[in-house]
Amino acid sequence: MRVVKEIANPDCKITVFSWNGKYLLKLENGAFEQTFKVKELDVLEQELDEILNETFIQEAVDRFDDMAKSLIKAMP
Repeated sequence: MRVVKEIANPDCKITVFSWNGKYLLKLENGAFEQTFKVKELDVLEQELDEILNETFIQEAVDRFDDMAKSLIKAMP
């Protein structure tokens, strides 16, 4: 697995990996993470920034909030 790039963002850590013919777009926020897999044949490396746009990242951050709420709700 190779790190393609890291993207600075105040709300989450974003790392793009290349592994097994796929790009793994990994977003981390505290104890939570989201990983999206994109086939390398479907997108050029330069197009990854278009995927990881402001809207995509904000939706992921909102999902992190939902994940935290779900965990708190499920805990005894």
